[in-house]
Amino acid sequence: MTPSRKNEPPAVVPGVRRRSNEAGAGRAAIKNLFRIYLEKPELAGIVLFVLLTAVFELRSGAAFLSSDNMRGILGLLPEVGLVSIGVTILMICGEFDLSVGSTFALTPMATSLMIIAGVPAVVAVLLGLVIAGVIGFVNGFITLTFSIPSFITTLGMLFIVRSLTIVMSGGFPPLLPDDLDTSVFTRFVGPGGLFRASFVWFLVIALASAAMMAISNLGNWIRATGGNLEATRAMGVPTIRVKIFCFVLCAMMAGFGGVMQVFRLHSPLPSIGDGLELQAVAAAVIGGTALTGGIGTVLGGVVGALLIRVIDNGLVMSQVDANWFKFAVGALTIFAVVSNTWLRRTARRMKVAT
Repeated sequence: MTPSRKNEPPAVVPGVRRRSNEAGAGRAAIKNLFRIYLEKPELAGIVLFVLLTAVFELRSGAAFLSSDNMRGILGLLPEVGLVSIGVTILMICGEFDLSVGSTFALTPMATSLMIIAGVPAVVAVLLGLVIAGVIGFVNGFITLTFSIPSFITTLGMLFIVRSLTIVMSGGFPPLLPDDLDTSVFTRFVGPGGLFRASFVWFLVIALASAAMMAISNLGNWIRATGGNLEATRAMGVPTIRVKIFCFVLCAMMAGFGGVMQVFRLHSPLPSIGDGLELQAVAAAVIGGTALTGGIGTVLGGVVGALLIRVIDNGLVMSQVDANWFKFAVGALTIFAVVSNTWLRRTARRMKVAT
């Protein structure tokens, strides 16, 4: 009699086992990619930056990465980059500030008028930053005291501060004294004079901000406050003070960026910074910052600002009509929001752990 095979395990076909192993390895690789993305949301912006740089370098006949062109891109980056860092940190905390463009104009206007009146330049700059900080504090105080969406509060402040800037100018941009030494921000430094001194200021502030967000209790509080306000408050974190700090920091960074630009131009135009608030939000979103708060990095904000500068310059170097700039930034912002949302939802469906 033939022995029974009822209890024997089913035979495994080698080819089926190999395909099963390959499928499992593929799923594991995809999960690893999603895990890396969730831990480093700014990586998508970095990849896009590399691709756009390569495209513009080819279309410009290798002129895009020339030292002269890089000097122009990096020379203007600090002014937009500082605003983007402040807006990024505030968005991680779960709030918005649409008045940064107006603060960008008011702070150097007040600083310039004080310098013209005889106040020492250093003192005038510090007082100008205090004014910017007051604007940020008022934004935060009104938003949190009356439970008003920060979008509405800062939208109103946008018009108020811009109007004050125009009134203070008297309708004509005042000229800074010819003997005013602005080299601390404007002189070229580094190998071959590749960087303006303002880039060094920007780099120091960016590194300090990144360290604050990455390794300090305050950075953890900011991220937790934006991620889950009620739970963070229940843990004893002073969420109101954390949010007000972020409002003040955002406004002061915008003001400092404005001072850098005015010292470069040597005249405080009341129209500077117009529309800058939307570019800063776009830079934060492109860099991986979540509109709902709790997710984002300072590096992402810097990458987003650099991408905007690259697009602006690259279109010109590629001999494309510069009027397409806003179209490109808008399309990139929508793409970033849609793709980030899809990636996070997919990661949750796949139960990818961070």
